[in-house]
Amino acid sequence: MRALVLALGLLASAAAQAALPVGADAPDFTADASLGGQPFSFHLADALKKGPVVLYFYPKAFTSGCTVEAHLFAEATDEFKAHGASVIGMSFDKIDTVQKFSTEECRSKFPVAADPDSKVIKAFDAKLVLVPGGMADRISYLIGQDGKIKAVYSSMKPEGHVQAMLAAVEQLGKH
Repeated sequence: MRALVLALGLLASAAAQAALPVGADAPDFTADASLGGQPFSFHLADALKKGPVVLYFYPKAFTSGCTVEAHLFAEATDEFKAHGASVIGMSFDKIDTVQKFSTEECRSKFPVAADPDSKVIKAFDAKLVLVPGGMADRISYLIGQDGKIKAVYSSMKPEGHVQAMLAAVEQLGKH
């Protein structure tokens, strides 16, 4: 039991440290994505031309926490849009899984991208530490139109990400 508590503590502290800092340049990327089951190529630089982008990483589609988080982001999509921001989720999943997840759990409200070789996950320092493979941690970033990280929220709990990113988007709009 003590070993489990220690391992969870290490995981929590490692997860909290694994993220690009506020003010860092967001790595530009292109990824296969899906919105409402329709595949397309998502390019961060193109999305930033339209407004700030909330990029959230999640470990695995169709798991309980990731499903809760997708539902919460889907419910808040209109609020993000009202502030001129867009949302995209990203995971280690393959595009066929992401296509289903985009309709079933994201409710066709926002796109999700596939990163099966973890290139984007690694570039954003969002790899889930202490877990073999390329699975993403649960980290949310607000990226400003200038390509800089404006806010970061890292927690394995799915609740909190939407509220933190909405607050950051609202704050960004005041500057």
